[in-house]
Amino acid sequence: MKKLRGRIFLDRVFFFTIVALSTITIAPLFLILFHIIKNGISAINWDFFFSLPKPTGEEGGGIANAIVGSAIIVGIATLLLVPLGVFTGVYLSENRETKLSNVVRTLTEILQSTPSIVMGIIGYIWLVRTMGTFSALAGGIALGIMMLPIIVRTTEEVLNLIPEDMKEASYALGVPYHRTILKVVLPAGFNGITSGILLGISRIAGETAPLLFTSFGNQFMNLNILKPMSAIPLVIFVYSSSPYPDWWRMAWGASFILVIFVLILNILGRLLGTRWKTRF
Repeated sequence: MKKLRGRIFLDRVFFFTIVALSTITIAPLFLILFHIIKNGISAINWDFFFSLPKPTGEEGGGIANAIVGSAIIVGIATLLLVPLGVFTGVYLSENRETKLSNVVRTLTEILQSTPSIVMGIIGYIWLVRTMGTFSALAGGIALGIMMLPIIVRTTEEVLNLIPEDMKEASYALGVPYHRTILKVVLPAGFNGITSGILLGISRIAGETAPLLFTSFGNQFMNLNILKPMSAIPLVIFVYSSSPYPDWWRMAWGASFILVIFVLILNILGRLLGTRWKTRF
């Protein structure tokens, strides 16, 4: 009886210790979110979303150019690198033990651990100097390369969980290999792959360093992807380091928008991933 009571006591001590440590761990996150919401929500208004920045020293204006620029740059990264990431993940899933797959898997892990500032320098050397100008295209490619490892690994892990019976049934019906992949395997893992894509987008949406070396920023509305373009992270970086209180307020507002956007993408990604796992 004493042993049982001792075990129950230790179990409760361990449980409350874990709860306390978990609370201490997530407390800074909630404090950061509270601070951003408190300072940023006051800057949100109609002009903030639909107006261009005012000249230096003037109050008011908005970040419409940065919102549009972020959408374009992230869209470029998604359109160019997501197909490559998905089909690389398919290759790794279908060829798990070949020499090439092991090399690709190792390079993917190395790429995932590469600092964002290094990726920005690489983007500058490969793209900006080659094109002769900063551009949204260079920024999109740099961010896409950062997103690539997440999509590759997620796609590979998702497809590895799909039962082999599904593919064997397709082969038994005479369906060619490529159509089995496109019509059976990929649709079966659609929710999981989409989850990885959303997590990848949320990973790059707040990156500043690669954009400083590639898209550079622009105070005007620009829709030409071959020219410098603004983005929300660049606005936060520039405005937060300025000496003007009104620009600090704009930086808080931009931070609020970016945090909410990333939070929504993360929640959607987790929900899709959880929903997909319950199917198998």
